[in-house]
Amino acid sequence: MKHIDILIIDDEIKFADMLGRRLSLRGITCHACYDGQSGLEWIKTHPGAVTLILLDLKLPDIYGTQVLETIKEIDPAVPVFIITGHGTREDETACLAMGASEFIHKPVNIEKLTTLLNRPRGEGT
Repeated sequence: MKHIDILIIDDEIKFADMLGRRLSLRGITCHACYDGQSGLEWIKTHPGAVTLILLDLKLPDIYGTQVLETIKEIDPAVPVFIITGHGTREDETACLAMGASEFIHKPVNIEKLTTLLNRPRGEGT
């Protein structure tokens, strides 16, 4: 299994930290930011540092689709998984059209997520 570094951008601090801990138990390095702006700043100051980004849609400062759009401008190749408890079918369609790799509803099944994270890029689900 290859090493995976993930940036989690989610305003639910307990959820983001718990997800990071659970993934770290599976050998995945996680970094967390708790709003869209700090997530974008982290990406700008750590270019190429992460294998993948887990992005919530409902953030306190910027809606997730705007964060996704900016991420894709900064680093078009980085895979972004949307993880949301509030996403609509329209959000899912928009995010996938903007380049999101996955659209996952909360609560997150950690085993399914781990399988997706370890899947070689470019493979379908």
